[in-house]
Amino acid sequence: MRQNIPSGSPWEPVVGYSRAVRVGNQIFVSGTTATDSQGEVVGRGDPYSQSLFSLKKIASALESAGGSYRDVVRTRMYVVNISDWEAIGRAHHDFFSEVLPATTMVEVSRLIAPELLVEIEADAVVTD
Repeated sequence: MRQNIPSGSPWEPVVGYSRAVRVGNQIFVSGTTATDSQGEVVGRGDPYSQSLFSLKKIASALESAGGSYRDVVRTRMYVVNISDWEAIGRAHHDFFSEVLPATTMVEVSRLIAPELLVEIEADAVVTD
């Protein structure tokens, strides 16, 4: 059974995606950036704050799908400046220090808005 989890973002119907998708005991969370419910960038110029905000949005999406950040088994981090790796990595550590998911961090040329410094995806497996 498939469950699409919308966030209400204005971009979802335009692009054709869901914030998260749950199939069975697996949850896949779309690339998540530090944008608030009005589409404003949070933590401008601060890769740590943007990463932490994104991770909290991911946790909210997981909860909407019946999971938790503790169920995350893999994350992918797309960063526009790889020299920010320590701040982004610290936020990831601060959020997942007890979970320790597999992860990837790669530098990309840009994200959808120039103020965005990081975009994070997450995959989770819910176990009872």
